[in-house]
Amino acid sequence: MICKNCKSEFDFNFCPECGQPSKLKRIDGHYIIHEIEHVLHFERGILFTIKELFINPGQNIRNYIFENRSRLVKPVIFIILTSLIYSFINHFFHIEDEYIKYQGLEKSALFKILGWMQNNYGYLNIMTSTFIAIWLKLFFKKYNYNFFELLIMLCFVQGISMLIFSFFAIAEGILHVKLLNLAGMISIVYLTWATGNFFEEKKAANYVKVLMSYLLGMITFFILILAIGITIDIITKH
Repeated sequence: MICKNCKSEFDFNFCPECGQPSKLKRIDGHYIIHEIEHVLHFERGILFTIKELFINPGQNIRNYIFENRSRLVKPVIFIILTSLIYSFINHFFHIEDEYIKYQGLEKSALFKILGWMQNNYGYLNIMTSTFIAIWLKLFFKKYNYNFFELLIMLCFVQGISMLIFSFFAIAEGILHVKLLNLAGMISIVYLTWATGNFFEEKKAANYVKVLMSYLLGMITFFILILAIGITIDIITKH
């Protein structure tokens, strides 16, 4: 037989080159249930990933990078999924309407850019993580993590941050009490602790450098966004 995935010849139930089965089962209700169970499975799915990232983020992320990449949910999938959860809750309860206002910017390119960012937190988190990773690389040179390893770490911890916001967004939507500011503070504490834990948990100076990296990364990112918005407005007006 010829593998429909990698085009190799094989005589078994599964291709020895890529693992593709010789015959795919039809998609039915059992298949859908199995896929949902696979994602939510507490042993290796998203619930397990959340638990491990809350309990011991540094060790678990280091294990993912250097030893075993099958225990945790893929980091990019994790950040996009958790961001979608928050976006859904936010749109359902209209939480951010009370916090984010762009008065006077309605006709600017910056308004459209900020609006897109607010509706696409998954992509936004990945973009901001790239800037934070640059500053982490500068502050933590001696640890020899490359840029992409730092980006993977940030996808995991930013995903937990999104779940923290999701929890408080649900509470605010139900109780009608403003809680997102509290969520922001708890999120910053978690991000600082988890990232410092990734490098070396017993060094207090690391947590200061981590916090500076997050602040400088966010500032750098939004300065760039502001510059892009102003540039587009200048060009379009001419």
